[in-house]
Amino acid sequence: MQLPHLHALGDSALLCNLPPPATLKHQQHIWAVAQASADWPEISEVVPGMNNLMLIFKRPVEDMQTVSERIMQTWRHIHGAQDPGRQIDIPVIYGGADGPDLDAVARHTGFSAEEVVARHSSAEYVVYFLGFMPGFAYMGGLDPLLATPRHAEPRMSIPAGSVGIGGEQTGIYPLASPGGWQLLGRTPLALFDPTNNPPTLLRPGDRVRFVPEHA
Repeated sequence: MQLPHLHALGDSALLCNLPPPATLKHQQHIWAVAQASADWPEISEVVPGMNNLMLIFKRPVEDMQTVSERIMQTWRHIHGAQDPGRQIDIPVIYGGADGPDLDAVARHTGFSAEEVVARHSSAEYVVYFLGFMPGFAYMGGLDPLLATPRHAEPRMSIPAGSVGIGGEQTGIYPLASPGGWQLLGRTPLALFDPTNNPPTLLRPGDRVRFVPEHA
């Protein structure tokens, strides 16, 4: 079991960083600690991230050492989350105007565009955490042979629903925004709707499969 490095962020927050690499086992442990610590009376918010967990306190902490010891004790004794999460199928129209970087990813990987789609859509992904913007799910499980660097210069505007590769991860832009990921396709599903409860379609621990569809 890996133990985190703890870093006080001023006197009202604590960051727990696990050493790399980020793995599903690490994330499951982070989710379990987040769930346990969220009930502590002094905690205002818990924010799971990629290989880390941030605890935000309701008021400035006078004795951060005692809080740190409690976190480490919890980390040692709690078991990682075993809930397999929900299975979510995401329809995707690959290539063309919806996936302008599909051919570039094919050239980078040495596969045909069809093989890139086949490999991307045959894997099962796990949502590690939500970040960057509301509903943006960072997912692990990408075929390592599909890993492709982000664009050196991000696009100024990417359509909502765009499915892309950023290094060793895949993700979906829930809202139109700038971004540098390699775009393979787009889904018609809404990833973020503030009128829903919860407002995000995906949540940490969900298992995701991409289902190719024709335009």
